[in-house]
Amino acid sequence: MPALPPEAGPLEPGQSRLLRGPDEQRRFGAALAAALPPAAVLFLEGELGAGKTTLTAGLVGALGFTESVTSPTYALIHAYPTPAGRALHVDAYRVRDVQELYELDLEDLIAGSRLSVIEWGERLYADYPGAPILRLEHLAGEEDVRRVTRLR
Repeated sequence: MPALPPEAGPLEPGQSRLLRGPDEQRRFGAALAAALPPAAVLFLEGELGAGKTTLTAGLVGALGFTESVTSPTYALIHAYPTPAGRALHVDAYRVRDVQELYELDLEDLIAGSRLSVIEWGERLYADYPGAPILRLEHLAGEEDVRRVTRLR
């Protein structure tokens, strides 16, 4: 089955799409941002370098943030002010105990945000049962191509 262009809209659970290069990843993120309701939580899975932060840049950019979006691996949480409301970007990769995030007032930060994107957030899935989960994967032999699959 041929891949749908990133502008074709969001994925349903179980659907996948191929994204060719960072520009398509950002465009897919922008289309996704338009489809997500206010106060949405979105989980991203994928190995290091799979494009989670690039996709997040598209999401946050679509909300009107014009500066650089970077991985919050060391800070754990980045908050981006946008005209549509705050966008939160969380990277739980280094978190040993999910309680560490809650001690940083994660729950309140999420509640007050237009969008919350959480990387490596498997331990938070049960706390946000309605939140979509997207997995990004490198394709063997295709350096700039990623497969994005909606798991939930």
